[in-house]
Amino acid sequence: MNRSCLALSLCLLSAPLLAATKSCEKLKEEIEVKVQAAGVASYTLEIVPNAEVTDRNLVVGSCAGGSKKIIYQRNDGVRRSDTAAPAPAPKPAKD
Repeated sequence: MNRSCLALSLCLLSAPLLAATKSCEKLKEEIEVKVQAAGVASYTLEIVPNAEVTDRNLVVGSCAGGSKKIIYQRNDGVRRSDTAAPAPAPKPAKD
């Protein structure tokens, strides 16, 4: 009886881990739906190995057991650093 309880316990404990694993393509499709719902017209999502990710990439997902990332790039000429609004110019003082 102990062996069957142990086997059942291991199966029950590992089930959430197996269910949580998604393919990279499935995760990419889910992210595409969210990006399109946000109204972004032109973008690129790319699945890349971790070694190809740089600090200039915007990582929006992780898959393949953490060995790959999904990176996002907006294609309308707006870069991440360009998204902040510039500070307004000071008004000249009137005397």
